[in-house]
Amino acid sequence: MTARSEETPDVILEVSQFYDRVTRLLEDEFPKSAPVMIRGEIAKVYEKSHLYVDVVDAGSATDARRPVLNAHCWVSKWTSLKRELDDQGIVLRPGIVVTLSGYADLYAPQGKVGFTVVGISVQDLLGDMAKRRQELIARLMAEGFIGDEAINKSRPMTPVPLRVGIVASPGTEGYADFTGQLLSSGFSFQGLLVKTLVQGEDAPPQIVAGIRALDREDVDVICLVRGGGSKGDLACFDDERVARAIAAASTPVWTGIGHTGDVSIADLAAHTFAITPTKLGETLVSLVAQYYERTVRGPAQRLSSAVDAHVEEATEFLAERRRTMMFAVRDRLTSEERHVRGIAVRLVTEGQRVLSVAASEMVAKRQLLAAYDPQRRLAQGWAVVTTHGGEVVRSVDDVTEGGALRIRVRDGHLGATVTSKERSDV
Repeated sequence: MTARSEETPDVILEVSQFYDRVTRLLEDEFPKSAPVMIRGEIAKVYEKSHLYVDVVDAGSATDARRPVLNAHCWVSKWTSLKRELDDQGIVLRPGIVVTLSGYADLYAPQGKVGFTVVGISVQDLLGDMAKRRQELIARLMAEGFIGDEAINKSRPMTPVPLRVGIVASPGTEGYADFTGQLLSSGFSFQGLLVKTLVQGEDAPPQIVAGIRALDREDVDVICLVRGGGSKGDLACFDDERVARAIAAASTPVWTGIGHTGDVSIADLAAHTFAITPTKLGETLVSLVAQYYERTVRGPAQRLSSAVDAHVEEATEFLAERRRTMMFAVRDRLTSEERHVRGIAVRLVTEGQRVLSVAASEMVAKRQLLAAYDPQRRLAQGWAVVTTHGGEVVRSVDDVTEGGALRIRVRDGHLGATVTSKERSDV
């Protein structure tokens, strides 16, 4: 038998029993009811339902033997914490200094001491993010990429931008709101879409590529469109790469991002920005409408007004001439009517006189003709001798002996036969 040394424990523990005792010690030192605060720099972060994050001492990046805290936040708690971070525009990534609250725990199967996170200090993160954002804004402004004198603001804008390049995610409400304004405007907008992500860590390089691609196309304006969301959703529009891509574009870049807070750095770099995609579409349509009003509708209305005035003046002139002509014609007709009535009276009078004279002449002629009426001569004893053929006998030569004659007297006719002819000397 091996002799017991003074250091030999009285009780031999199983591994699980050992970890049970360690767990109780950790729970006594770091009870769940009294979370401790740990400040450190994120070295690694991984999320899949639960959150897993490795934290090291802040500023100890050069120390190869720096201590690492393996922290985790279970999904039951991480869901609400993540929502809070998203609302504030906070994305956990390596290099960020965070303050975590929670308690120590032991994962016996791997023999690891870990840290269960129940809270993340937002104020420290917000202060750090705000500081870095202001530093970025100051640097970009010094280079002339953002602000009132931003490079892209100097790009010449066509007065009628109908060829529109769009950097957006199709199928989203923001895209539908923006394009809906163009489609319902009544103008012939032509859209060229470059599909990109508009949130998340992969969004900035895609947005940059979209801006550069459209800048090589024949478009009048490039519109960067994204609907509303949390600060975390819109964090990609504060990315330095996006701001520099906007500044480098030779085409005017307009932004329509549904903001929930501050204006994004992309807005500050853009030629023109609107608070929502809908407002951006309205602004673009308004610019075209103003050009249409100024160069087409306005001159057309002025021309129409001038034509209406000229037509009205001509109509009044014609109406006056019509009234003048009506009065002149009426007076002339009245005068001619009086003249015709005078002529009619004179015609009646003259006609009656002519008829009277003709009647007198007719009576005289009738009397004269009556004097030469053959019937009157017959009454005086005259007779009219005709041959049987009806020819008047004027000479003895007109008849032959034995020929039949017809003698007309006052009250009838007599038949006779020529027995002899005797010519007189007269």
